[in-house]
Amino acid sequence: MKKLKIVFIALCMFCLTGCGEKEVLGEMQVIEDIHYQETNKETNNVVIHLEEDKKILLELYPDVAPISVKNFKKLVRDDFYNDVIFHRVIKDFVIQAGDATSLGRSVSTIKGEFSANGVTNNLKHERGVLSMARNNISMDSASSQFFIVLEEQKSLDGQYAAFGRVIHGMDVVDSIGSVVTDASDKPLKDIKIVSMEFVRIGEENE
Repeated sequence: MKKLKIVFIALCMFCLTGCGEKEVLGEMQVIEDIHYQETNKETNNVVIHLEEDKKILLELYPDVAPISVKNFKKLVRDDFYNDVIFHRVIKDFVIQAGDATSLGRSVSTIKGEFSANGVTNNLKHERGVLSMARNNISMDSASSQFFIVLEEQKSLDGQYAAFGRVIHGMDVVDSIGSVVTDASDKPLKDIKIVSMEFVRIGEENE
């Protein structure tokens, strides 16, 4: 009987610690024909909330770039991107965000998942593709900065870790891509990410 009691207590503890937190879904929202709900659980879809209630909906591909996706998800869960601006905008090329050093935030670098670094990644840098930014010194220098491609950029294929794409909100991306910038490609007026949230996509009551 004593052994059974110990096993029962152990199972209860496992459920409390191992089963994880209960999923909490937000209100059903619709963007064009896409129904989604924000969730406290990690998924492969993320919504970027910008000022003026503008939104960009992303789809992540862990089968293509598992390290990059895992890193991005952790930063989303940790609210790392809250209040971060799009600091680099180059017309017909990319919009880039994720530098939070001015807010006192920094993260470790990750391995670059692209062919020039010995990693297979067949996701092309087409319009709307999401990819990790890095410096020109090290192929393993990506950390938190990411960019969204405005127009197809074949020169980036095999050189940067593409890991997702925009599935709604390219009109918002294009509007960012057309803003006036200074000599260092920084928008003259800050374009701020309010927050990023995980979402579940699907019809209501599925």
